[in-house]
Amino acid sequence: MPVQTTYPGVYIEEIPSGVRTLTGVATSITAFIGRALSGPVNEPTIVNSFSDFERSFGGLWIPSTMSYAVRDFFSNGGSQAIIVRVFNETGTDDGIASFVLQTSIASPVDGPFTLVATSPGAWANNLLVTIDYNTQDPTAPPTSPVSPTVNDPFNLTIFMQNSDGSQPTIKEKYLGVSMNANDVLYLPRVLQQQSALLNVEKNGLGKWIVGGRPVAVDKKTPQPGNDGDVLTFQDYEGDEGDKTGMYALIKADLFNILCIPPAERGRDTAATTYQKAMKLCVDKRAMLLVDPPIAWGSSPATATANALAGLSSLGLSGTYARNAALYFPCVIEADPLRNNQTDTFVPSGIVAGIMSRTDSTRGVWKSPAGIDAALNGVQGLQVSLTDAENGQMNPLGINNLRTFPLAGSVVWGARTLRGADQFADDYKYVAVRRTALFLEESLYRGTQWVVFEPNDEALWAQIRLNIGAFMQNLFRQGAFQGTTPKQAYLVKCDSETTTQNDINNGVVNILVGFAPLKPAEFVIIQIQQLAGQIDV
Repeated sequence: MPVQTTYPGVYIEEIPSGVRTLTGVATSITAFIGRALSGPVNEPTIVNSFSDFERSFGGLWIPSTMSYAVRDFFSNGGSQAIIVRVFNETGTDDGIASFVLQTSIASPVDGPFTLVATSPGAWANNLLVTIDYNTQDPTAPPTSPVSPTVNDPFNLTIFMQNSDGSQPTIKEKYLGVSMNANDVLYLPRVLQQQSALLNVEKNGLGKWIVGGRPVAVDKKTPQPGNDGDVLTFQDYEGDEGDKTGMYALIKADLFNILCIPPAERGRDTAATTYQKAMKLCVDKRAMLLVDPPIAWGSSPATATANALAGLSSLGLSGTYARNAALYFPCVIEADPLRNNQTDTFVPSGIVAGIMSRTDSTRGVWKSPAGIDAALNGVQGLQVSLTDAENGQMNPLGINNLRTFPLAGSVVWGARTLRGADQFADDYKYVAVRRTALFLEESLYRGTQWVVFEPNDEALWAQIRLNIGAFMQNLFRQGAFQGTTPKQAYLVKCDSETTTQNDINNGVVNILVGFAPLKPAEFVIIQIQQLAGQIDV
């Protein structure tokens, strides 16, 4: 705004530069959906290491294939994951542990109260809680109220029993709390806002949020927690309106890769689940990693035929298949919970970790495949494939895991499920599709400032400046084909892309093009013998 001049002298006016720096979004935040020992239900929770996963969701658990996939993700270079714990209630039992804690408070209304676990699971059966009234000044003689009332503060300590029978471990301690609703340290309010273990339901009055939903108000008798039943495809798919199951990810700000390990070892994730998940990934600009049916690799002699015949039965086709990639076969790994005996596990967690590792070292435009894309922690593959068998599956868009001398087990395919040769799709390759999704999400977030700005040449120039600077930076990093910016990318926003009719309708059109880097999938070496003694 121009300076209002009133007196003779010098005035200073600060003018905005017009530069709004676009920042590229993360490219390898991986979402996992499945069963876990503990943790919030139907709430996307970020973990930055497997130690985080252990603290929030209980770590490895034999019935949880997801826990092993998360371990594989971090052991192969993964950096950040989003966990969605899904829980299948046993009949009418919600699986949430509760028990009545008797205090010395005489009031029938504010006396005994029910403690409920913050999430379902048998983990809460190992909790112990004690109450004491030693809240006075520690330098004063120890005293306790003879007949405590609701106004008297007390201390609440939560212990966890150890499996080895040692002294229980103090997990949380709350000093000077009370059951007086007018008190600053009112226990139900304190626990609900601070405790990761327990909430309070006082005498059945009121509702407390547990596991993402209100707990019934009639929990006045103790009941143990349980781990629920084996997940069904309905548990995975959830409800879009309620944002449960896979649709809990709608609440997540950003994820780039989605893995859905099967409900149990030896089982497959339902095709309908993958179909719905693929649509969700298109909406969220993410990639879906599809695990192969376990039966495909059950016999080395029929593995290729099984894969070729079974691909169409998955129903993952059409343009949405650009956002999905399948990796075959499953992997053999040691199970630390079974004395390191080997078992068959799905590969999606490993592949997601390799994608994250490749992104951090080379960039999202580099195909997550090759001799550097080693599968860490793998004892072997469910079936060993030959070059000829690989050659049958690759043209159909099935990415293979192979084992080579010295290199070990590696990812040896880089196509989407839209990567069959007969489709000739623009997004045939995983790296090209992921680069496009990265650009789309980055530009979507980085151009929010444009909304409601005056739609004329001044705005168009700012758009070209800012998006052009972003694309130029990627060009310098080697993200595009070409030796010059003109060959590598295009940013166009002017009167040709935005007509007067568009302006009248409040629309500004921005054209961004890029020349993607495609992998050298087939390396052909031509060798010719020269007759050195013959003059031409």
